[in-house]
Amino acid sequence: MENKKDFTFTIEGKDYTISEKEKISKKSDKQTLHAPSLGIGAIIAGICIIGVFFGIGDFSESSEPLIEKQIVQEPSTPQQISMDTFIQNGSPVLGNSNAPITLIEFGDYQCHFCNVHFHNTEHMIIENYVLTGKVKMIFKDYTIIGQDSIGAAHATHCAEEQGKFWQYHHTLYNNWEGENNGWANNENLKKFAQQIELNMDEFIQCNSDERYSQKISASNNDARTLGITGTPAFYIISTNSQQVQAISGAQPYETFEKIFNSMLES
Repeated sequence: MENKKDFTFTIEGKDYTISEKEKISKKSDKQTLHAPSLGIGAIIAGICIIGVFFGIGDFSESSEPLIEKQIVQEPSTPQQISMDTFIQNGSPVLGNSNAPITLIEFGDYQCHFCNVHFHNTEHMIIENYVLTGKVKMIFKDYTIIGQDSIGAAHATHCAEEQGKFWQYHHTLYNNWEGENNGWANNENLKKFAQQIELNMDEFIQCNSDERYSQKISASNNDARTLGITGTPAFYIISTNSQQVQAISGAQPYETFEKIFNSMLES
């Protein structure tokens, strides 16, 4: 089903719109983000290192002190990975698909520190880098907290069928109330879908069919392959330099800003 209504939200008094179909527009009082539902293999066509394999030691880790992250009970052992590990099983791209930098977040909708990042940092990244065509974003599931985490992730992918992945994503974090306390139960997930005017019959059927269970499981496996030990976890990839920079936890905006600017200057 095509999305007939853009997702409008407000950052510091200014209105912005996310569109699944239109290209990013020149900055004005009302901005448009381009979030095409492309085939995952083509999401970052500009990056030419998909066939290159990385050992975990090739990652550049942020030198900033760890702020906060939800810890996985049993950290996994890093494995040799390819670019597909970052890109596959994720969300639609948010931003200009030709942006020179890609920001990938592994998160859990129940995660406290993911919610901290969403409210304290993400809006500034969107305004200063996504809206200006410098960075594109992809969200990947790492459902480490509980069953409601899986349910929320699945509902978001069902919203994607109607062109509203990012709108539902924002709605979940704007209604966040904690971990395993019921705020993301099935009934509330339906209420959130009604709030953004999804076709409820299609949404309910999608969730009933569990169409995206395998995709969520595969994304979790990608996180384990990367050796991620908590959420949120971020990877910043430069198309130009082919550099991959890792950030662990809910780091301040300035941490992302420093890396983005360094990559843009290289």
